Amino acid sequence: MSIRTVTVYAASSQALDPVYIDAATRLGTALARQGYRIVYGGGGHGLMGAMADAALDSGAEVHGIIPEFLTRVEQGHQGLTSLEVVADMRTRKARMLEGSDAVITLPGGCGTFEELFEAMTLKRLGQFLGPIVLVNTRDYYRALLEFLRHSVAEHFMSQTHLDLWQTVAEPEAVPAALEQSRPWSARAALNTAAVQPRR
Repeated sequence: MSIRTVTVYAASSQALDPVYIDAATRLGTALARQGYRIVYGGGGHGLMGAMADAALDSGAEVHGIIPEFLTRVEQGHQGLTSLEVVADMRTRKARMLEGSDAVITLPGGCGTFEELFEAMTLKRLGQFLGPIVLVNTRDYYRALLEFLRHSVAEHFMSQTHLDLWQTVAEPEAVPAALEQSRPWSARAALNTAAVQPRR
């Protein structure tokens, strides 16, 4: 598939090890060099801000989407190509995926997890068909990936569901992972609709 717009999920925390900030910065640069348009949560701090700043510095179009109540806590990134203020978090999540060709997830907390799992679920159901790539900086997602494999082993998910996402260790590997991702279709969702019980 041709990828033009990518959605990036990331933490906004400012209390992070510099290794995570560096990875977010490198991701922004890598995506910009590939010519992708970037959609993200609109924040100016943490991994969100580092990714957006680097992408903008390298000439990317970066569109932020932020819920109105957060603008009273943080104004949102004021240097973006465009910043969209929406009613609430649910609207933000939906808007971030509208027209997006792929999802990239940097390390994050419960908000990032929620966004990631919603994207996985929508892909599982054939409602979002693009690649999903986890940037596994400092092996951050190791336990989560082990848990997902455990879900397969216990038959809450099927083996095919492990193809819903890809994992890369370094941000520079993201563009290649996106371009080389296996196609996913609504038919694939139907084929994995039921997890076969133990025999």
